[in-house]
Amino acid sequence: MRVGVLTGGGDCPGLNAVIRAVVRRGVQDFGLEFVGFRDGWRGPLEADTAPLDVQAVRGILPRGGTILGSSRTNPFKENGPGPNGVERIKDNLAGLGVGALVAIGGEDTLGVAARLHAEGINVVGVPKTIDNDLGATDYTFGFDTAVNIAMEAIDRLHTTAESHHRALIVEVMGRHAGWIALHAGMAGGANVILVPERPFDMDKVCEYVQHRFQTRYAPIVVVAEGAHPKDEELAVSSGKMDAFGHAQLGGVGALLAAEIEKRTGKEARCTVLGHVQRGGTPTAFDRVLATRFGLHAVQAVRDGAFGQMVALHGTEIVRVPLAEATSAPKLVPTERYAEAEVFFG
Repeated sequence: MRVGVLTGGGDCPGLNAVIRAVVRRGVQDFGLEFVGFRDGWRGPLEADTAPLDVQAVRGILPRGGTILGSSRTNPFKENGPGPNGVERIKDNLAGLGVGALVAIGGEDTLGVAARLHAEGINVVGVPKTIDNDLGATDYTFGFDTAVNIAMEAIDRLHTTAESHHRALIVEVMGRHAGWIALHAGMAGGANVILVPERPFDMDKVCEYVQHRFQTRYAPIVVVAEGAHPKDEELAVSSGKMDAFGHAQLGGVGALLAAEIEKRTGKEARCTVLGHVQRGGTPTAFDRVLATRFGLHAVQAVRDGAFGQMVALHGTEIVRVPLAEATSAPKLVPTERYAEAEVFFG
């Protein structure tokens, strides 16, 4: 069998480790042949391929990003002249002799994979997102790396906040789910953590910041990019949308800094970590998890277990239906708030 491999959505530490594991085991243990598709679903849509053999994956384990490239292309939005996106993918896979796909991505990439499986395309999914918001798996690779990067930034900001008696706001990624903000904020000793799951009260945030200054400690506020205030007039939105209908986020940290200064009279500064969180080499945890996912994904291809996603349950790698994994995002449960000695909006 010839197997296609693609990586979609935002880049993520550990993607190359998955590709490496899939190819090495598939070639050495199962005698499979592989072809890489460039830039997510754009690759099979345009038959844009890259060589993918054991030589091509040597030395990529510690590398961030993805050697195959990525994009947010949505085949179900490709309905111009000629065959639609699904038919183009079917025709291109047949022309290339590709009998199965390993799709590595988050809710959007795997949501497409689930729909393509329903259309008769053989797909196995591998969960990837630094947000850790994919259902049916305890953790996704990339999350641990992102949390550690954010934690280190918070550690460094504590000292400058105290030196200049400023409130410092750290904006981290997290569209629908605040896992990065929660874990990095708890690990970094933040005083305020704001997550998308709970709209925050700006007055109460500012009151708590003022209280922290009275204890002679400069406060650190960690906010997920998708967090939003209860007051809709203060909400931030760029109005730009991607191919999957997601609004471009960013700006809540700057909003907080401006409001804190205005309402407390204290100096405030915002640091937006942005793509720093998803760049660079993956942590040991993410390298191991990504490798295990890759090994089990190619085993699923070998077994003909299509329409499935590999997932982490406890310490075991299992298979779950793609449709189940992409049915709803995994959000931070409210009981987690009680575990942290910080203020939650």
